[in-house]
Amino acid sequence: MRRDAIRIATYNIHKACGLDGRVRPGRIAEVLGEIDADVVALQEVVSAPHGRRGEDQAGFLAREMGLKSVLGETRRRNGCHYGNLVLSRFPIRAVANYDISATGREPRGCLRADLGLAGDTVLHIFNVHLGTSYFERRHQARRLVGPSILGHPWLSGPRIVLGDFNEWTRGLATRLLAARFKAADPRAYLGRRRTYPGVLPLLHLDHIYFDRHFDLRNLELHRTPTALVASDHLPLIAELRLVPDADWRARH
Repeated sequence: MRRDAIRIATYNIHKACGLDGRVRPGRIAEVLGEIDADVVALQEVVSAPHGRRGEDQAGFLAREMGLKSVLGETRRRNGCHYGNLVLSRFPIRAVANYDISATGREPRGCLRADLGLAGDTVLHIFNVHLGTSYFERRHQARRLVGPSILGHPWLSGPRIVLGDFNEWTRGLATRLLAARFKAADPRAYLGRRRTYPGVLPLLHLDHIYFDRHFDLRNLELHRTPTALVASDHLPLIAELRLVPDADWRARH
């Protein structure tokens, strides 16, 4: 790793459609360059491998940033792949894409990317985009923490769960994840909990959870002129230190 902490971000790019109504993937790339994260979990990404850059946002952003990438498709949109994208400086060892859709609602997914860190450590990243309905999220929360996704018995490495949870109150998703993970609380670092929309924050939709293998060093909401117009969300960035095995055992 290039520093003693992993810099990780979640960012809903809104199909690269900015507040001015223009689709400009170049602005998203500029924002990603500003935040300079090791791992980025993006939501609402369009991918068409042989399309123009507005239609192949996944490929364009990976090339511009010089990062490894994997897309978890949730549905097709105008003939293009559409879903969650993970960009990583670390090698991507394995991938799984989980369907967490609720009947009668828009398809939703959770993308898992297993990243190879120093030595033989594997970091499990879960990029999540939950639904907008209260009952839909309850179904998705139970599925998410169940034995086939976060609770899978062979996932022994450190885990980070992040994304757009569309949950601004302490709903079931928040309670279930908070019972199993530590949460990056914006109030402790930003002085406020609300992070969305970027121009006038009213809600807290974007979340970062991490397990006992990490210490949170810092939390940032990236608010620059480009970020304020590039999407309706702003990137939420955490600096997480991976606790050495000896230190972790001493704590427990």
